[in-house]
Amino acid sequence: MAGETAAEATGRRLASAGGLELAVPECAKGIGAVIGEVHSPHLIAGVRVEPYSIHADDRGYFLEVQRLGSGLAAEFPAATTQISAAVNYLGTVKAFHYHLHQTDCWVPMKGMLQVALVDLRLGSPTFGLRNTMYLGALRPWQVLIPPGVGHGYKVIGGEVAVLVYMTDRFYNPRDEGRIPYNDASLNYDWETQRK
Repeated sequence: MAGETAAEATGRRLASAGGLELAVPECAKGIGAVIGEVHSPHLIAGVRVEPYSIHADDRGYFLEVQRLGSGLAAEFPAATTQISAAVNYLGTVKAFHYHLHQTDCWVPMKGMLQVALVDLRLGSPTFGLRNTMYLGALRPWQVLIPPGVGHGYKVIGGEVAVLVYMTDRFYNPRDEGRIPYNDASLNYDWETQRK
């Protein structure tokens, strides 16, 4: 729901580092605010989205993933930025994980993803809020995910999905935490929303 809040609750403690305190909030069953505009007032604090251009012709298409020093990843240091890709089969759910230090910039470039975000940062003005975005071929947006925001996705539609993502730090397994996709406190509803 657009107005959902868990700001008064402290939640189940997860981790802390350098002043960042994370907890799993207690959420009502649902998917949170569906983000349909890049400047939505319902975005989790620090999350940013921008459309990216696709240049199509009769041979296929070209898209520019990112330019160092500009766009959503403008602050990413060249010396430690890592670019990776994930190929995901239809129906796959990869969720939830979070970082204490790393910032991600996701570019879903093939297929469609249901992206789920939840603010795990105690003290954040949007602690406990969830965002859902439908991104990929039909909505070519990139999304910046700051440390402390839990994130994951489900492949929807009828084809394999490819997610290209940049991180401002090299992969470090000690910086990554996981929460099961079906965590009872997050209560995220991965089922198709019947309307």
